[in-house]
Amino acid sequence: MTGIDNIRRLLLISNSTLYGSGYLDHVESEIKAFLGRVSRTVFIPFAVHDRRAYAEKAQERFRSMGFELRSIHDVSNMERAIEQAEAIFVGGGNTFRLLKGLYDCDLVAPIRERVAAGTPYIGSSAGSIVACPSLKTTKDMPIVRPPSFDALRLVPFQISPHYLDPDPSSTHMGETQEERITQFLEENTQTVVGLREGSVFRVQDGVATLIGQNAARIFRRDEEPIEVSPDSGITELLLDGAGASAS
Repeated sequence: MTGIDNIRRLLLISNSTLYGSGYLDHVESEIKAFLGRVSRTVFIPFAVHDRRAYAEKAQERFRSMGFELRSIHDVSNMERAIEQAEAIFVGGGNTFRLLKGLYDCDLVAPIRERVAAGTPYIGSSAGSIVACPSLKTTKDMPIVRPPSFDALRLVPFQISPHYLDPDPSSTHMGETQEERITQFLEENTQTVVGLREGSVFRVQDGVATLIGQNAARIFRRDEEPIEVSPDSGITELLLDGAGASAS
């Protein structure tokens, strides 16, 4: 990837449900502004086992926002549905299961092509991770085995959603999320965005902006992590300097 052009539009959400609110409540205004007059959105529910129940939940929520949502698993020709979609929404769940589903249904290339042509893409949690070069920054168990860790490559950096800061008072002796990201950077060179819950990464008109309630933590190889406040522009993450996999 040679940076991001001015055509791509992405809304990458850390989490679909924020404590104290309902499904997508905390990002309703961002989704409405992002989709605008879009009428046909295709939903990809592959990250969960019960695709029907997940699709119905998402359809009801989008309907309440004034949008039509159709689940990809309800159509006979999935590639055509992606080609005709006015927007694509990829829901959260298990990242390994999601990426395997995309490969099993031959949707990786069609989604890349549509987003490159300007079709808006919304990802939540696992749906945000698969927008990255790989799924290597997921915390999920590999409950299934996708044919590759290579993901959609819609952005040149990695996202680590649901980012939690180390708790100095915790007696838990397992690895923190920051330690796991550090391990990733020992083997790879992509920048990692630790996206805290309530935060959203928006790419539009060639500009990347952090929006939402919380700051994000940016990790780069051989550098100290930095904090980025909400409403800050972080367009440099879209450039070639974000790097490529070293493995």
